[in-house]
Amino acid sequence: MDVEHVFVGFGFGPIQAGLFAKEARDSGRFSEIVVSEVDPALVAAMRGNGNRYALNIAYADGVKVVSIDGVELLNPGDAGDLRKLQQTLARATEVVTSLPSVAFFARGANNVAQLLAAGLVGRQAAQTVVYTAENNNHAAEILEADVQAATPAGAVHRPVQMLNTVIGKMSQVINDPAEIARRGLTPIVPGFPRAFLVEAFNRILVTQIRLPGFAPGITAFEQKEDLLPFEEAKLFGHNAAHTMLGFLGEACGFELLSDLVQKPGAIEQLRKAFVDESGAALVAKYARLGDPLFTPEGFRFYAEDLIQRMTNPHLADTVARATRDPLRKLGASDRLFGALRLCLAHDVEPASWAVGALAGLRSLAARPEKPASPLFEALRRGQSLSVDEFGELLRSLWGEAVSRDEVARIGGLLAAAQPQLNGWLG
Repeated sequence: MDVEHVFVGFGFGPIQAGLFAKEARDSGRFSEIVVSEVDPALVAAMRGNGNRYALNIAYADGVKVVSIDGVELLNPGDAGDLRKLQQTLARATEVVTSLPSVAFFARGANNVAQLLAAGLVGRQAAQTVVYTAENNNHAAEILEADVQAATPAGAVHRPVQMLNTVIGKMSQVINDPAEIARRGLTPIVPGFPRAFLVEAFNRILVTQIRLPGFAPGITAFEQKEDLLPFEEAKLFGHNAAHTMLGFLGEACGFELLSDLVQKPGAIEQLRKAFVDESGAALVAKYARLGDPLFTPEGFRFYAEDLIQRMTNPHLADTVARATRDPLRKLGASDRLFGALRLCLAHDVEPASWAVGALAGLRSLAARPEKPASPLFEALRRGQSLSVDEFGELLRSLWGEAVSRDEVARIGGLLAAAQPQLNGWLG
C-alpha cells in the first residue's frame, strides 16, 4: 500500500454500511475503517460482534447476505470514543457524511462540521476528500461553509476537497423484528432489532477529484466534471418516478411498489413520464455534453433499468416509504412538479407527469399536514377542480415562488389529468 488510506464515516445507515464502508473494506486499501454513530445501542452491538455486520443485498433473483468485518463504530457522545474519532480524523484520507439531511452538519455538540474543522488541521494525512451523501445537490458546498464557520481564526486545513455525489442505489432499514423474520432477512448483528437491505446496483457518480496526485482508496465511483446534469436526471427521473409509483400505488391500495406491475397500464404510464417526457427534456437540455446518458437511447436504457429495479419484489420497496414527506416531494422544484416544469421549459407536454402529480395532490389532501385550503377538502372528497381552482391550490402550496402564468399552465395539465387518472383507477 503506497499510501495509507484511512476511512472515517459519519452515520451508520444502509448507504454507509451497504456502499461506502463496504467498498472501503472490499478494496483492501484501508488500514482503518471507522464510523461515527450516535446510537449507543448499535455501537455496543457492533462492538460485541467483533466489528462485524450483516448486509442483505437484493438481486433480481433473490436476496443474498454478506458479512463485513473490520468496521469500527465510535460514539461521539462517549469521551473515549470521541478521542479515538478525533485521532482517526487527523489521519483520514477519505471521509463520508451520510446523515438524514444537511441540517445535521452543524447540529448539536461534537457535530460533523466541528469535528472536521479540527481534524483537517492535522497533517498526518497529506490530502483528504469528503464525500457528502445527503441527497442534496449542494451538500458539499453546505458542508464546506459549515466547516469554515467552525474553524478557529488562523487555523489552516490540509488540502481537502468536498465532493457531491449522485447515489442511485436504493436501500432500506427495517426496524421491526417481526418483519425482519417474515422477510427472511438477517439483522445487522445477531439479536439486534434492525436490518439493512440494499440493492446490488453500485454505479455511483461523484465530483471530479482535483487534488493534485490524489489517488482514492475507493476506486469504484465514477467521477464527473459537472454533476448537476446527472443530479437533475436523478431528481427528475429516478426520484420523480419512484414518487409517482408510490402515489399511484397508494391510490390503488397497494403495499409494495412491485404490486404495480400487476396493475394494467401503471408501468406504461410511468414509462411515458420517465422516458418520453423527462427523457426528452433532459436530452434537449444536455445533449451538448456528449455523455451517453443524454441521448434518446442512453436515457431509455437508464429508465428501463430503473423501472425494473424499483419494482424488484426482492427489494420489496413500500408505497409508504415512497410517499412519505409529501409536502417536500410536491414542492415546486422537487420531483414531480420539478419534472413537469422541466418539461414545460423544453416544450415537452408532461401529460403523464400531471397524472402522477394529481395522484400526489389527492394523497396530500387526505393527510393532516395539507395546507388549510377548502380546495384540498374538495379534492379529498373526490370532487373535480377547475383550472383556476388548481392554480389556487398550488399557490396555497408554493406561495408566489412560481409565476402565475406557469401555475395556470400547470393547473390546466392537472385539470386535464382528472378523467385520465379516474379512468385508470376505475
